[in-house]
Amino acid sequence: MGRVYTLADLKEQRIRWKQEGKKVVFTNGVFDILHRGHVDYLAKARAMGDVLILGLNSDASVKRNKGPLRPIVPEQDRAFVLCHLASIDAVCLFDEDTPIDIISTLVPDILVKGADYTPDTIVGRDVVEAAGGIVRTIAFVPDRSTSGIVETILQRFAAK
Repeated sequence: MGRVYTLADLKEQRIRWKQEGKKVVFTNGVFDILHRGHVDYLAKARAMGDVLILGLNSDASVKRNKGPLRPIVPEQDRAFVLCHLASIDAVCLFDEDTPIDIISTLVPDILVKGADYTPDTIVGRDVVEAAGGIVRTIAFVPDRSTSGIVETILQRFAAK
């Protein structure tokens, strides 16, 4: 089971993991309504290394990136659920629009995003590759998305 870290505390923990020779994987996202696609993605990311750090968009960051109706689940609840997944070792909230500050501070060995990104569009790629790390993408589970779940809920309850 992981835990929620401040960036300062996570920076210290990253140093310890590096001293232990552990390969650190980083990914980020909103992870609003947790579903199978999320869990599959996170398990695959974790399998790429020894430690998985998740940068989690704060509520303010989500609103700027996804619009005023999101997130559905508040940041503290999302962080609590995510840090209790077996695949996640650390969760760190970030308030910026992108996780570049976390990536630049931690410099993970492997940076992972969903396959809807191309390597040249992944924020932090330059930082990770300059340090000798690698950048990977993971294909999503088809037809599994938070937007799809929200749409299903709206359709079913509109029919009542």
